[in-house]
Amino acid sequence: MSLFPSLDGFEPTRQTLHNYANAIGVVPRTHAAFHPQWWHISLRITERGLKTAVMPLPDGQNVWLEMDLRHHNVLLQTSYGGTQAFSMAAGWTGTEMGERVLTAVADLGLSGTYAREKFESDEPRPYDPAQAETFFTALTHAQRIFADHRATLTGSMGPIQVWPHGFDLAFEWFGTRVERHEEHGDVKELPSQINLGFYPGDDPYFYSNSWPFEADQLLDKPLPAGAAWHTEGWQGSMLPYRELVNDENAASRLQDYAQAVFDLASQALLV
Repeated sequence: MSLFPSLDGFEPTRQTLHNYANAIGVVPRTHAAFHPQWWHISLRITERGLKTAVMPLPDGQNVWLEMDLRHHNVLLQTSYGGTQAFSMAAGWTGTEMGERVLTAVADLGLSGTYAREKFESDEPRPYDPAQAETFFTALTHAQRIFADHRATLTGSMGPIQVWPHGFDLAFEWFGTRVERHEEHGDVKELPSQINLGFYPGDDPYFYSNSWPFEADQLLDKPLPAGAAWHTEGWQGSMLPYRELVNDENAASRLQDYAQAVFDLASQALLV
């Protein structure tokens, strides 16, 4: 199978996976050890799917959740070997999946205020197992190529992770330049950064964005074939997934794209 097979027809299943990722994501948001970069709410790729952070139980054991994209279940697992499975192919709405997960978590002794609005939806959720497995193939190959690129970099970096709220795979490299950023009236000093990501939406694409985005220094610079600067809605660059579908040079093209953006943007983020 190609590193990046076609994802045509994946969108209904993607929306279901996105909804269910938010359903399990509310649990570490409440119970995992807080990380200032919000890494505690992200999902990590395993050999079979996407796994939350490990969270402590009142009895001293641990619990975690995993979206198994090989057997198509949401799994609730404990360090003493207990497992509960909730089928992702059952057509449950986001609300139904989320409430089942939270009931199972409560049975283990955890309680809290959960951000139910992140998963509540009464729409039936279609799920095609074959489409999910094709996506997981693309996701794992993207992670491997990201890891190869990440290994060439120096300095501070984040892990490669899937964000439930956007359902995209990404990691950040942090520059030494610090910028003031206001959000909801709160002003913080944040490190500059360059991310590299994969968004598998209706028209999937890879992206690499720098923050701050120095438009006057970047927009006139050429990018590798197929990639382009992007300024509508967000500022950065993108390489459409369709450019790499069934391309035997897909890995080197994605690496070249990631390196090109990094080389162009990184110097402005160092002091």
